[in-house]
Amino acid sequence: MATAVIGTGNIGGALARNLVRGGEPVVLAARDEANAAALAQELGELARAASVEKAIAEADVVVFAVWLDTIKELTAKDTDLLEGKVVVDPSNPIGVDQNGEMMRTLPDDQSAGSVVAALLPTGAHYVKAFGTLGADSLASAANRDPRRAVLFYATDDDAAAAAIERLISVTGFDPLNVGGVADAGRVEVPGGDLHQNGGLNGQLLDLDQARAAVAAGPTPAAA
Repeated sequence: MATAVIGTGNIGGALARNLVRGGEPVVLAARDEANAAALAQELGELARAASVEKAIAEADVVVFAVWLDTIKELTAKDTDLLEGKVVVDPSNPIGVDQNGEMMRTLPDDQSAGSVVAALLPTGAHYVKAFGTLGADSLASAANRDPRRAVLFYATDDDAAAAAIERLISVTGFDPLNVGGVADAGRVEVPGGDLHQNGGLNGQLLDLDQARAAVAAGPTPAAA
């Protein structure tokens, strides 16, 4: 079985490269199938391209590296295929307004994680992960020496936790759980105190620093 990466943009492309570099087989899908095929060819024998439906069916872990609205569309369309899968959600509640400015697309007290988790079939295993760093850092900070950088995750599901800890390690980072779906907003932007481009002000944290930040709790602005 492979890890399916749905979306081959900045986050999806960086993640796929890190997974293959760590020896993980991937199946890639994108709205433009030519983009997925090109990336699979670049990555070599551990990667292949497929339709979204086939990628989900052939994987035991599915990463939706797409915008939140696209995740809503895909989970509604492919609900039955997601039964029993580990579903990884890197999304943030952000969009672009008419002036080209970034804007929050959900109320301040609602996380993208809570929205996506509620859309999945009861047998799916949900985890918020792989979206806590900007795409540049996700690509460049893998296997940092002497101490790895941390990727945070949030889940209430033991199977999802085991799967994501393995995959985060494979991609060259140290995994750290921040809590359950109720805590997903801490690792999202805007507002999340544990997102690199939120409360961390661009910082990369090692495991000791990350544990301290989780324990400190969200700042009032991020609560």
